[in-house]
Amino acid sequence: MMGSLFIFLGICLVIVSTVGVIRFPSFYTKLHATGITDSSGAILLLIGFALQNNFSTNIVKIILLILIIWIANSTNSYILARTYYKSKEKTIKED
Repeated sequence: MMGSLFIFLGICLVIVSTVGVIRFPSFYTKLHATGITDSSGAILLLIGFALQNNFSTNIVKIILLILIIWIANSTNSYILARTYYKSKEKTIKED
């Protein structure tokens, strides 16, 4: 029961952030929407899958995957935002 609730919430967040990526106007707002998918949506889905597995060895793999996503998401968002900012800064100096 709880696993299904987490999966439902994760799917809702993924849908909302997908709409955000399509509808938001600027790069930074789209980056925020994708960050929601990675950090919240995917992790809620994985927690739901872990709760439905009934304490098997797959739970350890799911927990490791959650940790990897949690660390990699913030790093990737930072790198993307900084690279975009630096590329805009370069084009302004060249003009």
